[in-house]
Amino acid sequence: MIIVFDSSTLILLAKTDLLREVLAEVEIIISQEVQAECLAKKTADAELISLLVQEGRINVRKTIDAKAIKQLQMDFRIAKAEAESLWLARKHQYPIAIDDGPGIKASKVLGLQFLTAVHFLLRLASRNILSPELAQEKLTTLVQYGRYSKRIIEDAMSRLQEGRK
Repeated sequence: MIIVFDSSTLILLAKTDLLREVLAEVEIIISQEVQAECLAKKTADAELISLLVQEGRINVRKTIDAKAIKQLQMDFRIAKAEAESLWLARKHQYPIAIDDGPGIKASKVLGLQFLTAVHFLLRLASRNILSPELAQEKLTTLVQYGRYSKRIIEDAMSRLQEGRK
């Protein structure tokens, strides 16, 4: 499965040491602006993302419709990286991985299937790639870095404890 990733989800998965596991399951495409955003700081997650791009495991695509991207930015009040991700997902009819609130709302309006880092965590746990204990630890780490509502975290923890997706 091919999925367009926004910076938010890519960074969260790198910070929680889940990115390699996700790459074993899906093909990741990012825009040039997402790449620049992810590599802007000299952090461990940026180094991992850089390495995976260099290895060709994360594919960087150029976006070519500047007018449409600018329109997405204005319509949804989002940054260029999010607009490029939405544009790529919409153009190719791929799902989008996004954890940014305004980006998720834009995905819904555009009729795009979206996934968050929590979705990937739950999928890895449901496929027994992560033990229930490790999945719960990773969820705790996601809470530290992400901006999830209490309801989303409680639901994810409940699913992990019950062994549901």
